[in-house]
Amino acid sequence: MIQTRAVKVEPVATARLLLCPLTVEVAGAIVGGEPGPGRSWAEGYPGVADVAVAGRAVRRWVEEGDPGVFGAYEIRLLGSRLAIGGIGFHGPPDEIGVVTVGYGLVPSERGKGYASEALRALVEAARRAGASGVKGDADLDNPPSHRVMEAAGMRCVAEDDKLRHFYVSL
Repeated sequence: MIQTRAVKVEPVATARLLLCPLTVEVAGAIVGGEPGPGRSWAEGYPGVADVAVAGRAVRRWVEEGDPGVFGAYEIRLLGSRLAIGGIGFHGPPDEIGVVTVGYGLVPSERGKGYASEALRALVEAARRAGASGVKGDADLDNPPSHRVMEAAGMRCVAEDDKLRHFYVSL
């Protein structure tokens, strides 16, 4: 039996959002495509990426144990608790303390500042947990995602033929 949370990680509240750490139960619901009792999802959630992240989260718990703060989170609207996307870390900090982030929202909730708000909260969670930096990347043809990372204090540090790479030192 998989432990759902050996380390209790509390949801992170922002002005408009609640970042809820994925548990094995919630990840299973996402993979299964059914929100479960007491949960509601925005149209288009979970997307293909959300299902992949939930599957990886479960595998990670099995192979490496509870990720604690450095796991995946469901992005919910604070009042209604409607799930509108996901955000999280790709794994624990590397050998120099840097973590990688990823995020996504359903199309109907984009352009409202939610992704930037969630990413700022996640960067702060990484800082509090002792990470030395946060990095992320986005396709060159995805300026909205570039703006999300810039709004969260990340700066473009490199670019290749496919991606723009962002980083913030903590």
